[in-house]
Amino acid sequence: MTSHFFNHPLVNLHYYRFGNGPKTMLCFHGYGMHGKQFSVLKEKLGNEYTFYGFDLFFHKETTLHDQSIQQVKNGISKTDFCELITSFCAMQGIDRFCVIGYSLGSHYASVLAEKEAQRIDQLFILAPAFLKVFPPFQVMSKNKIANYAFRKLFLSENGIKVVLNFCKTLRIIDEKSHGILKSEMATKDLRFAFYANVTYLRYLQVKEIDLITSLNEHNVKCFFLFGQRDKMYPQHLADEMISKLNFAHKTTLDEDHDMVNKNLPDKIYKLMYDN
Repeated sequence: MTSHFFNHPLVNLHYYRFGNGPKTMLCFHGYGMHGKQFSVLKEKLGNEYTFYGFDLFFHKETTLHDQSIQQVKNGISKTDFCELITSFCAMQGIDRFCVIGYSLGSHYASVLAEKEAQRIDQLFILAPAFLKVFPPFQVMSKNKIANYAFRKLFLSENGIKVVLNFCKTLRIIDEKSHGILKSEMATKDLRFAFYANVTYLRYLQVKEIDLITSLNEHNVKCFFLFGQRDKMYPQHLADEMISKLNFAHKTTLDEDHDMVNKNLPDKIYKLMYDN
């Protein structure tokens, strides 16, 4: 595995490269993780795929050239995000690729699929957060007054404790997710990263009909993976979309939300070669 930067006018994008296969897989990790998350796939698939695991915005070593509050509030458009990825691919000499996205990373993966389906062979979506955007986050990211209150509350240590306990009481998150999120917002920098992710990425939402049309038009094979015990993103989320896709497959793993682990490579391999 090697570590690199792609310096773009918008962002200094950090990524890891692993595997040495002739095919390409672009990897978008979950919240609080990093570009190494999908390295579990290297041993099983590294001879067939070269993987590029990006540190997403406000994660690890990826930094916007301007990370001011104002720039965060401006957000990033789907067009600008896709231009970033296509510029990266041009630099690497990549024409066609596969895409894998987990939880937060499913927003990135689905937007890329909506806009660039003509270049995608296979799309793997794990815990498809893009299909279930929590209404409070919609309001807090798009309404100026709500966003101001959101920033003040979430940048406060006591404020974040109140919010997480409230979400657990309403069963928006389960006990395990509560513990994970609490640890991921334990410092001021981590709380800023959470605020920035919700606010900056508010435009990275697909138009479902456009995504379906693009995937069908370009015959992209789509795989949706769910954790059987994942309370945040239950199995039925993708049913309506799957029914409208020419090629889509749903798999339920014996996992909770944390499904990117040593068991995943065999599941991905089976999906690739049995479908």
